[in-house]
Amino acid sequence: MRVEIESAGCVIEPMCEHDLLEVVEIEESTGLSQWGWEAYRAELEKPEALMLVARRLAPEEETGRRLSGYIAARVTAGELHVNNIGVWPGARRRGVGVALLGTVLELAARRGAHEAVLEVRASNLPALAMYERLGFGVVGERKKYYKEPVEDAKIMTRRLAPTA
Repeated sequence: MRVEIESAGCVIEPMCEHDLLEVVEIEESTGLSQWGWEAYRAELEKPEALMLVARRLAPEEETGRRLSGYIAARVTAGELHVNNIGVWPGARRRGVGVALLGTVLELAARRGAHEAVLEVRASNLPALAMYERLGFGVVGERKKYYKEPVEDAKIMTRRLAPTA
């Protein structure tokens, strides 16, 4: 599986252990709930995990970075749970997040998932807008779900189309 994102000069590919240092750097730059290297490594070994990266076609000149973003998700009991999506601030608004999420939604449907669910910080208006554009709707709220800073989460879901 390889999906090209022309507007961002990268491709969507499966995450591998060699990507984890950059994945954690992206995680730290975005204010996501901190998983850390070991948690991502352990998740990579799980058969239900869907872990993808947006890999640059050429490394960033100044930093040598090879990734623009990543997504960590899992299919369990017919449901896709999106755990984390992170995109470097300099790579945002180029379709990276949409391509990562869209690819995971398609792969999950192929694995038999019929619904996708995720939590998002209530104040993360750009992410909320992206999820709504991709067919997600708010179905609930988790009070004080996030730490550092403490914040409520919006729970969003979307039905997935069955694939043949």
